[in-house]
Amino acid sequence: MRAASILVLAFLVPSVATPVAAQAGSASFAAAHEPGAVPQGTPTFYANVVPILQQNCQSCHQEAGMNMGGMLAPWPLVSYEDVAPRARRIANAVRAGIMPPWSAAAIHKGTFANERVLAEADKATLIAWADGGTPAGDPADAPPPPAFLSTAVATGGWSMGEPDLILEFAEPYCLSDDADDVYVNLPVEITADMIPEDRWIESVEYRNGPAVHHIISAVGGLVPGAEPSYYPDGYGRVMRAGPRRVMFNMHFNKQPGPGTAMCTNIQAGIRFKDEGEVIKYVTGGNQLRIRGWEIPAGESSYSASMEYTFEEDVELMSFMPHMHLRGKAAMYEVTYPDGRHETLLHVPNYDFNWQHTYEFADRPIIPAGSVLRFTLWWDNSAENHYNPDPTADITWGLPTHAEMSQGYMNFRRLREVNFVVGDPIPADVGGDQEANEAN
Repeated sequence: MRAASILVLAFLVPSVATPVAAQAGSASFAAAHEPGAVPQGTPTFYANVVPILQQNCQSCHQEAGMNMGGMLAPWPLVSYEDVAPRARRIANAVRAGIMPPWSAAAIHKGTFANERVLAEADKATLIAWADGGTPAGDPADAPPPPAFLSTAVATGGWSMGEPDLILEFAEPYCLSDDADDVYVNLPVEITADMIPEDRWIESVEYRNGPAVHHIISAVGGLVPGAEPSYYPDGYGRVMRAGPRRVMFNMHFNKQPGPGTAMCTNIQAGIRFKDEGEVIKYVTGGNQLRIRGWEIPAGESSYSASMEYTFEEDVELMSFMPHMHLRGKAAMYEVTYPDGRHETLLHVPNYDFNWQHTYEFADRPIIPAGSVLRFTLWWDNSAENHYNPDPTADITWGLPTHAEMSQGYMNFRRLREVNFVVGDPIPADVGGDQEANEAN
């Protein structure tokens, strides 16, 4: 990507992903429950448990649950019949902090708009309900079902709503019995009938077949645990008209062995902005890739860092650290021109299966001349149960058994641009086609 090009949300992998609850149509879900004190007596399902599940669990735990980068909830948590038999398992999961999944340090509570953190009172309510015999209570005490439940059912599982365009490979991609890690570039042809004119993207959501691990594409990236990408009012990303070809850099991963062969495909569901909306903000970013490191065999806490100097005043939007199975921790720190120092994000327990994009709720203004220091830690010891081979020295590489060292950052430039959806989109918005569409 050329730094001189005007980029409107063109930091493509990962793209900006705001909480699904922030969409129109899901506001009732976001506002339905405010954590308070633990109820007196034994909590009941309809009065006390349902609001917690709606707020924190049901976007994934439903029959048509959200596909979080290949992470699919194993069962719904909507009805009493769904939840009561699993009450003890739920209590154990929230007590241990396993669910809902979130990796930012506790000092950041309230910092990120998309945080998945249960209030202590809500944890206590779920545990007390399980300990108290899971009473149902009165169904009339339950809040109304959130809009996202009916949206997902009505659209066949698309949590963002019915797509305007669905992209998939012309033929499924087939993996042999002995395939494990497979990296391949696969094309999707976009015809003039599919996109007759340039459009502004509002959201991108993937619903994929088996063995899809992650995707890099100008349409939008996908990693394990990722939410759908959503561009709120004032933001958007350009998708150029057909005919043309878009490449998807695919990583398939499965266990090799007799009888494991399969064929799979992707579905990228895209919704476009409505005419008349104004795109105000130009954004930029950096993948913050740390270079020149080698993790020694057996090393339990190897670290490497890089620094990035901001050349202009920006509003910081998000971070997303990315490592593989030896990933241990991540930290983003900034030193301001006046010498002040601040930790913007600390991830003490990185989880390869839940690679969160951390979206700032109150976006900090970073003045020009500030220096960002990005640090990663890896555990290459036998104590790391996910480690494929603690006897090997490890460097950067594509396969899952190698490692990566990126810290994707998104920020907004402070000036407004004011493009009107429906007007012709200038050719330099989003960068040139080669940079914007090739991998």
